[in-house]
Amino acid sequence: MPAMSARRFNPVIKAFCDRLLERGKAKRAIICAAMHKLLCLAYGVLRSGKPFDADYAKKILATP
Repeated sequence: MPAMSARRFNPVIKAFCDRLLERGKAKRAIICAAMHKLLCLAYGVLRSGKPFDADYAKKILATP
């Protein structure tokens, strides 16, 4: 259920799921991938101790 909710309301997970849907992945595979992505994000937040930042990748790539 958290993956299904994140697919609707979390912009990071929504974009990820939309990319998988465009590639022709099955709906259940997309939900499973969203679950895995949520776990990875949660683990990263817990391990780093920093709050979740949806624009983190953009900031890292923009830094010279």
